[in-house]
Amino acid sequence: MQKHGDFLDEVRIQVASGKGGDGTVHFRKEKYVPRGGPDGGDGGKGGDVVFVVDPKRTTLSAFRGQRHFRAKEGKAGGGNNKTGKNGNDITILVPPGTMIRDDETGALLGDLVEPGQELIVYPGGRGGRGNARFANSRNQAPRVAEKGAPGVKSWINLELRLIADIGIIGVPNAGKSTFLAAVTNAKPKIAEYPFTTLSPNLGVAELAPDAVLVLADIPGLIEGAHQGVGLGFQFLRHIQRTKVLIHLLDGLSPDPLADFSQINAELAYFDPKLGEKPQIVAINKTDLPDVRARIDDLKSRFESEGYQVFTISALARDGLRELLFAALKELENIPAPQPIEEELPVYRPEVEGRDFHITRESDGGWRISGEAVERAALMTFWEYDEAISRFQKLLVRLGVESALQEAGIKSGDTVRIGENELEWVI
Repeated sequence: MQKHGDFLDEVRIQVASGKGGDGTVHFRKEKYVPRGGPDGGDGGKGGDVVFVVDPKRTTLSAFRGQRHFRAKEGKAGGGNNKTGKNGNDITILVPPGTMIRDDETGALLGDLVEPGQELIVYPGGRGGRGNARFANSRNQAPRVAEKGAPGVKSWINLELRLIADIGIIGVPNAGKSTFLAAVTNAKPKIAEYPFTTLSPNLGVAELAPDAVLVLADIPGLIEGAHQGVGLGFQFLRHIQRTKVLIHLLDGLSPDPLADFSQINAELAYFDPKLGEKPQIVAINKTDLPDVRARIDDLKSRFESEGYQVFTISALARDGLRELLFAALKELENIPAPQPIEEELPVYRPEVEGRDFHITRESDGGWRISGEAVERAALMTFWEYDEAISRFQKLLVRLGVESALQEAGIKSGDTVRIGENELEWVI
């Protein structure tokens, strides 16, 4: 996890959608109506877990103090066929560029990039049916209802990938933070030692009323970054959303061409598509005599490789406007971005809800596991005989009863379904 100062770009949180409200067993009670019919209402739906993009947020730091989020449960139904109130959703605000993954499987649940974009990650459980819904010609006074369906509780990972038009890359101390501070209102922390910037910085450069660039200073990469050396993984992913790269070179470096090759190799190792992004080369620190003395030779070496080269001084703010307009022109030639292949929504096959498994436990009891049967047990009012009878009929329909008989179950044996413990009676 990348965490420095107030910047946080990866976090693990637990979310839970709300349980549905219970249905109600109730009979109409009115004066002069001695035998009122069933009028128990349904329970309300549980609240959803909803992620919403907040454009004012640029980091996941808000999650540092809170890691658990739970939607509200639906309310129980009432008499006179009153449906219970739905539970309130839990709305979780995230910055643009947030990717949401299932913690256990790594499956991509959502990629939120547009301001105001919403995603329901886990819906709330449906409300249980009241006894009015079970009345029929054969049973006009049913004493049966359903409990609300459970919600979903899970750990998920949030990963932020900055959204910027221009990514500024280069070796440590190439002057990226100074450049960003010079062309935007960003105020990055800068120091004179390798790997100076410990977190990405975003800035906005307004070249004209209709020409605005969002730039991201990507921290200095070192050899082995694609293998995670020096927090390489965390920083490299922020480059994936940028459209154009400004490759800033340290004019004082012993071999700027070698620095250039090293950074591009790290990009290509991490994601081959990064090497295909347009790059503009900018040789920095031309305010220094030693750099000016070698600038013509450096320019010719890069131009011979087909690169557009600019010479600048971020400190003296020289040549910056020309560089930014060149980046803007490059940006205008790029078609709308395509989804990153590895980040396409992951296909998750539907689980066959009617499947079940029977196992023998160490004390001789029987354990029935399966989505449908466990959910039905959770939604059963065990205090009502009719509800128990209805559950038994479900076991027959699912094939659980015959499977238990084939496995050798005997009268008096213990049967466990979820947290419920029952006695088998023949």
